[in-house]
Amino acid sequence: MSSNDLDRNLVLDAVRVTEAAALAAFTLVGRGDEKAADQAAVDAMRTALNTLAIDGEIVIGEGERDEAPMLYIGEKVGTGKGPAIDIALDPLEGTTLTAKAMANALAVMAWAPKGTLLNAPDTYMDKIACGPGYADGVIDLDLSPSANVEALAKAKGVKPSDITVCVLDRPRHADIIASLRSVGARIYLITDGDVAGVMNTAEPSTGVDLYIGQGGAPEGVLACAALKCVGGQFQGRLVFRNADEKSRAERLGVTDFDKKYSLHEIVRADAIFAATGVTNGALLDGVRIEGGFAHTHTLVMNSSSRTVREVRMKRAL
Repeated sequence: MSSNDLDRNLVLDAVRVTEAAALAAFTLVGRGDEKAADQAAVDAMRTALNTLAIDGEIVIGEGERDEAPMLYIGEKVGTGKGPAIDIALDPLEGTTLTAKAMANALAVMAWAPKGTLLNAPDTYMDKIACGPGYADGVIDLDLSPSANVEALAKAKGVKPSDITVCVLDRPRHADIIASLRSVGARIYLITDGDVAGVMNTAEPSTGVDLYIGQGGAPEGVLACAALKCVGGQFQGRLVFRNADEKSRAERLGVTDFDKKYSLHEIVRADAIFAATGVTNGALLDGVRIEGGFAHTHTLVMNSSSRTVREVRMKRAL
């Protein structure tokens, strides 16, 4: 699949797919049922994907086949007639956020030529990310959080106390938070949604400079696809809690369990990334129903053309 294929055939298709998932999930915002909200988004995204003229395979999905009835890793989607593509997706990034009507829930998807997205297992990943405009290697997963803040502050020409770091609010991140506090960095804690957390580093309006922490490996691949389109740096290392997780990783082709992946090792070719807001957030407005119309707000990014489009859709109910 060429860069021209990415631009000509798939950008608006990507928007339609994430819009469909966001609209379906929105019907369950604030209902307190995470599973129902996720299932609604999954069903809508799968239906939309299967209308497209693509030969698609899910490489980042809802889990392995025995754990996920739809959109499982390895599932084929599309008509089978069209470009062969890898697909990474999270039909509802922020199931808890949706169930509780909290900010920053998204429907997200990325695709790239077949064989070019990391086939990451459903494990944790240690992550660090920053936005564009810095020399390669300015951040390093193997350095302490405080050292990364100091390095980024030096590159930016500011004090460490002027750096804002996004971190998932989890007990496991207590040491990270303490290290960041030791140099006076501002900390922006989020309850869920680390794809959006990483994306915030590339959007100046959010005020976030750096993302550090441990979250899902599948979400790391999605975040890398977004950064691939707009620039930025990312490093990640898979985290395995038991032998079963290592065995699942081996089935997906992972052989070096300690490897530190760069952005361009996770997404090895041009990619398209799309995200539609389900609830209002820092990056996107959520779905809004007004005057008999459904309104959506989507970001769609294309690394081959280095373009970012905002798409606002108004659909009659």
